[in-house]
Amino acid sequence: MRPTNAKTFFNLTLNIMNYMKSFLSILFASILLTGCGAAAIVSTPIGNVDNTPVKETPLTEAESHHWGHLDLQKDTITGMSVDKAYAELLQGKKGRTVIVAVIDSGIDIDHEDLNDNVWVNEDEIPNNGKDDDSNGFVDDVHGWNFLGTAYDEQLELVRLLASGDRTNPRYDEAQAEYEENRSGAESSKTRYEQIFQMASNAQEALSAHFGKEDFTADEVRAIETDDENLKESVSAAKQMYGFGFSSLLEAIDQLKGGIEYFSDQVNFNYNIDFRGRTTGDNPDDFSQTSYGDNNVKPVKKSESHGTHVAGIIAAERQNGIGMDGVANNVKIMAVRAVPNGDEYDKDVALAIRYAADNGAKVINTSFGKYYSPHSDKVREAIAYAGSKDVLIVNAAGNEGADIDTVNVFPNDTFGTGPEVSNTFLSVGSITSSYGSKLVSGFSNYGAINVDLFAPGSAVYSTTPENEYDSKSGTSMAAPSAAGVAALIRSYYPKLSAAEVKQIMMASGLKINREVIIGGDPAKTGPFEGMSQSGRIVNAYNALVMAAQRSK
Repeated sequence: MRPTNAKTFFNLTLNIMNYMKSFLSILFASILLTGCGAAAIVSTPIGNVDNTPVKETPLTEAESHHWGHLDLQKDTITGMSVDKAYAELLQGKKGRTVIVAVIDSGIDIDHEDLNDNVWVNEDEIPNNGKDDDSNGFVDDVHGWNFLGTAYDEQLELVRLLASGDRTNPRYDEAQAEYEENRSGAESSKTRYEQIFQMASNAQEALSAHFGKEDFTADEVRAIETDDENLKESVSAAKQMYGFGFSSLLEAIDQLKGGIEYFSDQVNFNYNIDFRGRTTGDNPDDFSQTSYGDNNVKPVKKSESHGTHVAGIIAAERQNGIGMDGVANNVKIMAVRAVPNGDEYDKDVALAIRYAADNGAKVINTSFGKYYSPHSDKVREAIAYAGSKDVLIVNAAGNEGADIDTVNVFPNDTFGTGPEVSNTFLSVGSITSSYGSKLVSGFSNYGAINVDLFAPGSAVYSTTPENEYDSKSGTSMAAPSAAGVAALIRSYYPKLSAAEVKQIMMASGLKINREVIIGGDPAKTGPFEGMSQSGRIVNAYNALVMAAQRSK
């Protein structure tokens, strides 16, 4: 994956240069692609996009629900050219089924847009209470749940403080961070509650005034009244519109989410006395592996992250409902290991090994943290997955930080030390805006430790109970890239995981623009310096390159 010192960077650069010689005709000229059993197709890779105009108009609803699949040159939206790939490269071709493991929170495997694309362990007899395939997990028909009935958890730095281990070299750092962040969470919770109450009161008063719950901003702005209470409600509504909300109902819904988020931080994440684990094992004892159960679904509706990630990769395509996943021919293996808080290193390491041992060819890891007491064990698992030809696609993180200078976990290296695997792909997030705001303000970056970027802002996907929503994060960028990796592995199965990673990095769109870094308008730099490849994932180019490479 990521070159981590000067020597490694130099060697990998030479390798890529040699590797790229065989692709020059792909990148800069038309080539003839011939698929097994398919007619020859003349295809030209997407090349220089520097003259593509910046899209000035807002996205339509249809575009906002599908933007990650669109094409920069055709649509002036920074998608991955997925639709173009299906239309021009994959018509009439049949790929192999690829198992993609999603290590995350619970996944609603009964969702209308996912239920036909869920992995089934054919060697396991459902619900007979036996480990039929002798893999160490009883009745693991669709995956495994390493969390049991738990979901809420502390952050890792809080676990460190709760241990009382003052000999830990990061104890004082954790203490300072805890005091600052817990105080901030409490203040934010109070502020959100106040704004929520103001918006709720305004909604109630304006609903009574209009005789309806749903009214427009223009209707509110047109109100002329001497009623002081109504004036106050109009002012509150205008404030919500100023925050970017289209309606008070939308504001109230979002504010509820904020209250829940900061309440969870106060009550669980930053609560030193809270104990969330229910599985009965010692999370520091890696010899204890028989814990958890086979229920991979969320324990509550708000546990939606895993379902959203799974949909980005594998929601059923062209079924006329919801949205389309990036990849067809995919079966999602659900591995529940990410709580509402920081994941345990043991759960992550065992989840990676479980996926690799049970047939996954791609693993999506949309989670991360900045303290990791057993990061060595996780890296061992990453190396193990690499030895079994599994590509891990990992979210780079959401703090707008340069992770060449800050350790973020999981990773395949510590700091800028040697890598343990060349099959670990770290992904940053972009927006739908082709211009200075291309990089999502929250996205981590790094010329060494981030490999490439993919759509991650306001990505529309599945959520529990047959619902859909837009979420933002490198958590969304990783599955966008993982879907492209699955496409390559499906249609060109002879390519190794390392080759798929190389192809994705070499074939992405190279963007020669100055962009805002870390969400700070005062801080700008070239996009190409924010990742090792300087590119954004492009499914069309990747498949063109994969076709040539597989020959």
